[in-house]
Amino acid sequence: MGDAQAAGEGPRCVGCGGRVKTLFVQYSPGNIRLMKCDNCKAVADPYIECEFMIILIDLVLHKTRAYRHVLFNKLSMGSSVDKGILYRSTLIHIALDAFRISFSKGNRADGASSRSIFSTISNCTEVIGDALLGNIIFMIILLLGVRFILKLSFDVIRYRDVLFAVIISSYFKLFLFTMMVWEFPSSVIFIVEMFVLSSNVVALRVVSQFPKAHCFAVCLVAHAAKYLTQRWILGTP
Repeated sequence: MGDAQAAGEGPRCVGCGGRVKTLFVQYSPGNIRLMKCDNCKAVADPYIECEFMIILIDLVLHKTRAYRHVLFNKLSMGSSVDKGILYRSTLIHIALDAFRISFSKGNRADGASSRSIFSTISNCTEVIGDALLGNIIFMIILLLGVRFILKLSFDVIRYRDVLFAVIISSYFKLFLFTMMVWEFPSSVIFIVEMFVLSSNVVALRVVSQFPKAHCFAVCLVAHAAKYLTQRWILGTP
């Protein structure tokens, strides 16, 4: 008889957010029993038996239950398991921002034949540098907001969890890859960024358990700082 107990802080009930000892008990392959939360008496995580598309739809709809499932129970946030995921997600996050900056500058439309190899390398380096600096500013302002607006005491693990949740909740940036295949107006980038902002608010609220207004203020200030950095200092459109 096995169970689904995660490492670190352990899994959470997606309904009330309370910790649970285990999410399910497995009697045999394909034969499991979902466990109930001792706090709210509901099934701790019904998403275990759901298809990926159902979870994705609930994420798009910004349901906190889906965010708790992904962050605490699927990705084991708060344990050593999430460290590799955090590093890889951060690199992907920066790469997607670099593509967004490149698209905004119109670099995608430039033909390779009109550029020398040195010019192309220089342009790529500049775009990656812009994305890296913008994200550094974003993370600094985000953590400062968590410290002074949400007034969370300084804890390396807790702050790492905040970064983890915000970066993972920026998943809609993956939509930018479709702009490499299909033509979209530049306004789509703004829509994607607004969706990312709202998703970040939900994720921060799930992790910190603070009111939505406070989490919105933190995320808005961080995104605004990133935008102004790339707009005014770096000259990104």
